[in-house]
Amino acid sequence: MNQLRIGTLAGLFAAAAGLCWGGAGLWESLGNTPPAVPLLAPVFLGLIAAALLATALSLRARLKAQRERRPGARPVDRMMAARAVVFGQASALVSALVAGGYGGFGIFLLMERMDVASRRDQAIYAGLAVLAGVCVVAAALFLERVCRLPEGDGDDDGDGPMRSPV
Repeated sequence: MNQLRIGTLAGLFAAAAGLCWGGAGLWESLGNTPPAVPLLAPVFLGLIAAALLATALSLRARLKAQRERRPGARPVDRMMAARAVVFGQASALVSALVAGGYGGFGIFLLMERMDVASRRDQAIYAGLAVLAGVCVVAAALFLERVCRLPEGDGDDDGDGPMRSPV
């Protein structure tokens, strides 16, 4: 597995933002009303960020206890660590696209008639979704960092986390 690169995530965000901004403008120029930003979009992204952060903190505590050889410390399974990293990477990639889409739509709403209350509310929801998407990416990058072991650790007995699942 390759490590996530911030440039890749930023590129996905920018591409999705540009496409959604242009698509919303085209959609409205055809005489249609743009779709609404769901109120629950930032909530679901926030829940994903919380799940990623909780997983990262739990794994970090277990890895620390394992490295310090504390009695009763539960070892971290390599496959579980790899699955957690894959979950984090997938979440980061998808949320970069989703946040970019909401960001482009939010920019479109900000450039148009902001005197309409419903457009203002939609722009706020889009901004909150972008913020929540950035939180997902940050939590995923933290989870990826937690699951990496120092390069000098040559543990190959199968009961520890993978050296570099990313």
